[in-house]
Formats: sequence, C-alpha cells, structure tokens
Amino acid sequence: MKKYEVVKQNSLFNEIIHKGKFFYNNFFIIYKLESTEYKPKFGIAVSKKNGNAVTRNKTKRQIRTLIDNNKNLFSKKYNYIIMIKRAYSNLTYAEKCENFISLLRKVNNEK
Repeated sequence: MKKYEVVKQNSLFNEIIHKGKFFYNNFFIIYKLESTEYKPKFGIAVSKKNGNAVTRNKTKRQIRTLIDNNKNLFSKKYNYIIMIKRAYSNLTYAEKCENFISLLRKVNNEK
C-alpha cells in the first residue's frame, strides 16, 4: 500500500465505520463508504485483544500484503476499513488469504 492509500484522519476512520456498510465473516469485518475521490483508501484496525504489539504489527503487514495482491477486487469509488477478529491468529496464511478473498467478493457483489 502506498501512503496516499491509507486512511490517516481519525474523523474519516470513524465516518467510514459509522456511516458505511459492513460485511463480515469469522475473521474479518470490512466497512465501506463511498468516496469523493476516485482512489480507494484503506484503514486497518487490530484490537489489543489479538496479542501484543509484535503480533498486531505482523497481522497488519499481512493484511497490507493481501490488499496489495488483490487490488483488482476493490472498487475505486469506496474507502475501506478492515477490522481483524481474534480468531484470525489461529489460521495458516493460505486460509487467511482464502477467507479474505471470499469476503471481498461478497463485498463487491453487494448491490
């Protein structure tokens, strides 16, 4: 992810969560809200319940990689917040990828 693709403002982060639509499975929650720009922005939230700082940072790095590898599945007119559930840490990386991609397809097929 590039720096211009990251949601940095707390107000925008909260706006996406409170006003956006959300989709979830057992491992992720994805919020999306229509953007005024034609570039998607992404925010990643990992709770302290998911582990110590090292574990949370590793999780965020993995999510950034999943986003970069699957940019074609994201619509360009939305901003996204991706929240990670606690059960995420029990999966292998291949299962994480599979669950993330299946949830993205669900997000994009929604009308």
